[in-house]
Amino acid sequence: MSRFALPTLLGASLFTLAACSAPEATDPVMEADAIPDNVQTPETQPEEQAEPQWARASLDDVVAGEWRGDNAARDIYRHPVETLEFFELTGSETVIEIWPGGGWYSDILAPWIDENGGQYIAAHFAANPTTGAQSQSRIRFEDRMANTDLFGDVITVDFAESSGDLIEAGTADVVLSFRNVHNWMSAGWSEKALSDFYTALKPGGTLGVVDHRLPSTREQDPRASSGYVQQSYVITLAEEAGFEFVGSSEINANPEDTADHPFGVWTLPPVRRSANRGEDMAEDFDRDQFDAIGESDRMTLMFRKPAEGETAE
Repeated sequence: MSRFALPTLLGASLFTLAACSAPEATDPVMEADAIPDNVQTPETQPEEQAEPQWARASLDDVVAGEWRGDNAARDIYRHPVETLEFFELTGSETVIEIWPGGGWYSDILAPWIDENGGQYIAAHFAANPTTGAQSQSRIRFEDRMANTDLFGDVITVDFAESSGDLIEAGTADVVLSFRNVHNWMSAGWSEKALSDFYTALKPGGTLGVVDHRLPSTREQDPRASSGYVQQSYVITLAEEAGFEFVGSSEINANPEDTADHPFGVWTLPPVRRSANRGEDMAEDFDRDQFDAIGESDRMTLMFRKPAEGETAE
């Protein structure tokens, strides 16, 4: 029986971990004590089962899960159901999430994919990273995902500038990256990142990208020091790696975001930076002005690795 049919006993014991991709500061429980009406007795059970033994949990079921706690308050900016539906996920795929941080999207993806027969893989910071913050982020993530009753058997692999193949080449159905491209640009290895994704995906596989969007009228800093990236720049990076651009969505757009804040995208929620590191907030800094904007304006892009015999146009 699906874990989405169990009593809500786990909610009180599970902790909430806010998550967001570096360098941003970050980051179910079910009912039924009776046999469902649609369960047949041995005398009436048909010889052939139309569905697998695991139950298909909908995205709405998972997004409503109590274990998400305060993280659910950010759905108004991140639109997880609409975003994953735009990427055409069904939950039955082998899905790699890149740098999941504390697990904001993992809290949705891992149980949903596990319930629907797929495999969730987290490509996290390297197991022996150079910074303590990255090391602690991975430890906290693995501790949380160790709850296999909730999240299933999560596989965690290394993803870094010097890491090798994420998984066996050509075996992933989907690669997802949420608010990460600017980090690889800052570190100078965005081309390596896109190449790794291309290698991991099956022919015909999907790459889904969400990131902070710089208006096309602004000059693109190759290091994306503000955290914002032009949509056309990301498309070019992916196409140079061999991907075909499928389309974009305005699901995660925020027209209130002018993308010109004093501390870059990190001025906005959820980071809410109000001063340079080691400095006090200026007396005339209007924190409420930036909180009112909400989270950043974001591009939502879908790419495809060409099928066998095809080439990206």
